[in-house]
Amino acid sequence: MAWRHAIYFAPAPEHPLWRAGCEWLGRDARAGEPLRPAASEAVREAWRYGFHATLKAPMRLREGATEADLLQALHAIAARTPAFEMPPLQVGWLGGFIALRPARPLAADHPLRQVADACVVGLDALRAPLAPAEQERYLRGGLSERQREHVRLWGYAHVLDDWRFHLTISKVWPDPGAPQALALCEAAKRHFAAALGSPLRFDAVCVFTEPAPGEPFVLTRRVALAAA
Repeated sequence: MAWRHAIYFAPAPEHPLWRAGCEWLGRDARAGEPLRPAASEAVREAWRYGFHATLKAPMRLREGATEADLLQALHAIAARTPAFEMPPLQVGWLGGFIALRPARPLAADHPLRQVADACVVGLDALRAPLAPAEQERYLRGGLSERQREHVRLWGYAHVLDDWRFHLTISKVWPDPGAPQALALCEAAKRHFAAALGSPLRFDAVCVFTEPAPGEPFVLTRRVALAAA
């Protein structure tokens, strides 16, 4: 039994974007791949989680729930979700960190929004409640009242109307305007340029697991979406 499970989007292993993301972070998060050190201190936190976009944030399973239950629920979501073409992505800032994000805002009914919402809501019955200390930690900072309610209801602030699709590729910078931060963003634009030019399809949801507290997350399953 893993310590925590997370449901993520990750490009297919053969796609240039997966290879570019793994090279940027310094590791391939797939199960069975060798664990290599982070490419730099600036990507160490993103390195631990693997190259991904969050659909359902890392969670512990509630008492009595099993990984088989999680996979069964995820297969049910995938079976009623047709695969779709991803919108164009670009390197940019999200708050204080660098990420790959849609080049244009997503409509409320975009398939990305729908699959993320389905994972947040449809898997939540399997999630163990946050411990009081965890909830207190998550509620710190500049959250809106709606985001605070998300933490209480769903265990994470950035869900539903507060969710933003992104693949994180840097740490949070205290000053995003600092020369080092700006240089890293420009380097990321160059690094990902070719891969972002390849058409990308959202055809699977991925299970990443945290084997033990603080250990790097591992991509253990890709659950295929329905044929479009």
